[in-house]
Formats: sequence, C-alpha cells, structure tokens
Amino acid sequence: MSEHKTPGVDGPLFKRALLGSLSWLSSNHEEVNRLNVFPVPDGDTGTNMLLTLQSAVEDIKESNAAEVSKIAKLASHGSLMGARGNSGVILSQIFRGFARAVEGKSSLTPAELATAFEEAANAAYRAVNKPTEGTILTVAREAGRAAAAAAASPDATVPRVIAAAASGARDAVLKTPSQLQILRDAGVVDAGGFGLQIILEGMLKTIEESESSLAALAPARPAALPAPSQVSVELPEGGWGYCTEFLIEGSNLDLERIKTQIEALGNSVLVVGEPELVKVHVHTDDPTRIITLAGGYGKLLKLNVGDMSTQHRRILEGAGQAAGAPRSNGVGVVAVVAGRGLVDIFRGLGVDAIVEGGQTMNPSTQDMLTAIESVPYDEVILLPNNKNVILAAKQVLGLTKKNVHVIETHSVPQGVAAVVAFRGDRSGAENLAAMKSEAERVQTIEVTHAVRDTRSNGLKVKKGDVIGLINDKLEFAGTDYGEVVNKALGKLGADSYELVTVYRGEGATDDELQKLESDIRSTHPGLEVEVQQGGQQHYPFILSIE
Repeated sequence: MSEHKTPGVDGPLFKRALLGSLSWLSSNHEEVNRLNVFPVPDGDTGTNMLLTLQSAVEDIKESNAAEVSKIAKLASHGSLMGARGNSGVILSQIFRGFARAVEGKSSLTPAELATAFEEAANAAYRAVNKPTEGTILTVAREAGRAAAAAAASPDATVPRVIAAAASGARDAVLKTPSQLQILRDAGVVDAGGFGLQIILEGMLKTIEESESSLAALAPARPAALPAPSQVSVELPEGGWGYCTEFLIEGSNLDLERIKTQIEALGNSVLVVGEPELVKVHVHTDDPTRIITLAGGYGKLLKLNVGDMSTQHRRILEGAGQAAGAPRSNGVGVVAVVAGRGLVDIFRGLGVDAIVEGGQTMNPSTQDMLTAIESVPYDEVILLPNNKNVILAAKQVLGLTKKNVHVIETHSVPQGVAAVVAFRGDRSGAENLAAMKSEAERVQTIEVTHAVRDTRSNGLKVKKGDVIGLINDKLEFAGTDYGEVVNKALGKLGADSYELVTVYRGEGATDDELQKLESDIRSTHPGLEVEVQQGGQQHYPFILSIE
C-alpha cells in the first residue's frame, strides 16, 4: 500500500482497521487477563474489552458506508451497547470521542486522524469522575499525543500516525507501574492500557498488510512484560460488592442527575451516553436499589450483575435447548448449565431447555427468556444454578406472559437436587415447594486451582494451590485434592450426611479421580460416593453432599 494509495482514512479503511483490532485482541486477550490480581480462573479486563470491541464490530460489519464518520458512529453505538466492565465502558467512550471528532467527514487526513485520537482520549477522561493516572486513560492520552507529533511531520502518512499512536501507547503501558502503587507491588503493567495498546497494534497490522516499507514502524510487543508476582489482596470485611451494569433506554435522560444519584449508592461509577441511551457501570452493595432507581428513568437493557466476592464466578455464553415431552401438569423446567457432562445430566433428568455456555460471560436475561419461550408450557421453573445469574434470571419475570418461577439455586448440585425433586404429576406450587426444600438441603464443595497469589477470608493462597470453596466461600488451600476436600467435608460435618456425588471436570485425570475417591472413602467410610462426568471447565471437581 503506497502512500498515494492511502491519502486518508475513509469508511472502508476504518472498518478494516477495526476488524484487524478485533482479530489481534482476540488472539491476545488472555495475555491481558493474566494481569488481573484475583485468584479465580476467570477472564476480566481482556474479556470485557474484547466483548465491547466485538459489539462495535457487530454494528459495522454489514455497513458499506464510504464515509468514515458513518462507520465511526456505528462503532460508537455498538461499543456503548456492548460495553462490559470499567475498561469496556471507558473503551466505548474512546470510540465516542473519536466519532464526535470525525462527525461529518468522509475521509481523514493524517492530521485529522491524530486529532480524533486526541479527542478520543479527552472523551474518556471526561467520562471518569476521578481520573487515575497509570490506567487506560493515560495510555489513550499518550497515544494521542504521539499521533499528533507524527502528524506534524512533513512526511506524515496515515500508517505513520497509527504507528506513532501504537508506539506511544506501548511506552505509556510500560510506565504504568511507576504511576500506580498496586501495579508496582503486583509486578504488572495496567491491563486496560495494555488492551488499548493491542487494539492500536491490530489497526497498524491491518493498514500495513501490504505496506512492507513501513513494517519497521510497527511497535515491538513488550517482549518481557514483568512476570505477575501478584499482590496479596485482602477481602474487605464487607466484601467487594456487586459489579452492576445496564443500559437505560428513554427520552431526555439527564446524565448528570442519574450519575449523582448512583454515586450516592456505590463507587467506580461510570454513567455515559446520550439523552436516549445511557450506559451505567457501578460497584455497589445493593444492586437491587440501583436497578429500581434506574428503572424509573426508562427501560433497562443488558442488565449484568456480578458478585465480585464470589471466588468461583463462571462466565457463560450462548443458549441451548432440549425440548422434553409434554407433561400432564403443564409445568416446564429451564436450567443454566455449563459443562458437556452436566448438560447431559440435566437433560437426562428431564429438563426442557438448557441455557448452555462457556466461560466468556454470564448468560443474559435475553438468553434465559429465549429458552423459556421455547418450551411448550405456560408455567416454567427456572434454575440459575449460579449466584451471579440469579438477579438476571429474575428480570425475566417482567418480560414474558408466561408464569415463571425462579428457584435461587447457587450451584449445580443444588440444581440437580431441585430437578430430581420435580414430578410431572404435581402442580407448579407443589413442585416449587419440593424443589426449594431439596435444593436447600444440599451442601456444595468446589475445587479448583488458584491462578494468583492472594489473601482472602484469613487464608493465604499461592498460585497453583488447590483451593476449596464451601457454598461459594473460600475455606481451604493445599497441595492435594483429597486433602482439601477432606478438610471441607470435615468442616461440613460430613459424617452426618449419607451421599457425596463427585462431578468430575474436564481437567481431572483418571488417577486424580481414583485417588480422591479413595481419600474420601478412607476418611469418611460412612459416606456413599458416587461419580458423575461433569465436564465443567476450571473446576476439576464439584461435590454435592446430601
């Protein structure tokens, strides 16, 4: 791509650049995730930024607009609709600032492109009440400044401006530990800033596909990012609260008023958007109060609530369904399930529809609504099977004409117990009572490996340790599955129970399973041990005690 072929950034070129950013971030988002400081094996910053960028690209992929302003406006709207997490919301504001700067333009000169990068950073800063240096904000600002310096050169070209922005971002990322104590203590760079660097690199790689003469300008990846010797994170006495996100759709929405009211109820508040569509992100101890407040302004969309204190957050994606045969009582059952074996177990128990997924995000209210509408019954019982899914599940009640009951199952074992208690010849009310009763009797132990050093609930955990959670709470750490499980069984008073069911995850070997069974039987000879192939990710073993 010679210089005379790329006089400016038009719609098709900007679209191609964003597709390149998405591809590059898709390949590298786990590298961003590894910069998180918490010990659970779940995605965070990288995943949130990827989902936000995916939503932006979703809005532009069908457009053939020639004008850069039209593509930028679509990407801005898409990123706002799909923004997840603090980093994702800030990324959406970077898109918004860029779109505002290029409004009405069909193509951008190198200087106009640099100005748009700078305005993108300014918009992100304006969105945050108390901007913190050493974060994605700093990286966006330094990328804009570097782009402006390159654009001032007599031989400025679009690829050179993008290369300068990516290089400026890289330099700023490497400086973030000197700006934030928590990064310095953890031995990492800022995850959000690194994610933005990758997005700019992806743009550059796409522009340079046939621009070999400029390949030397591509910013080197930080070959030796500091190894994450993570900081120990104490769980605050009151927990971390709930990360609560949603969109408000309405008319003449007062962003400042909404922001002021929500700031009184939480922290890490971001309220951004337009008078017709507002994105809210907040950390709070009382998500219900905030949701109720926001509901007074307009229709809530894409509600997502995550318990930041829960150590075993599973992130689910997609929806699947398995229709069962009609029943005489006219009551259907829908369950949220992750893991091939567990899906088969729930289907085998007669569940009518499964909301199935992987580890990229909790199922949305829409996913659950779709599954509920797919079953041939007017009365449906919904089993979330995860603490983080319950609030979203409850939103279905106001979105369907069907009579939906949510049983607040916090785990797969509770869900299994509830389904086993279901009878096709009982009324909905009778089934609800029986299913709730059985679910409450079950104790759950979840076993995984810590992916970060941390300190939580008075327990010091090192990366790689086997950790055991009892009913969502981190209780034990050790080097051996059997050791941790037996400690957990001891705390539960397992000798007063009759049955332990072991759900084997996809990462557990035959030898590990055999040894765990042997350890349980030798320590608790009165317990009957049953093994099921769960196939769940991240958790080698989940145990149900009843």
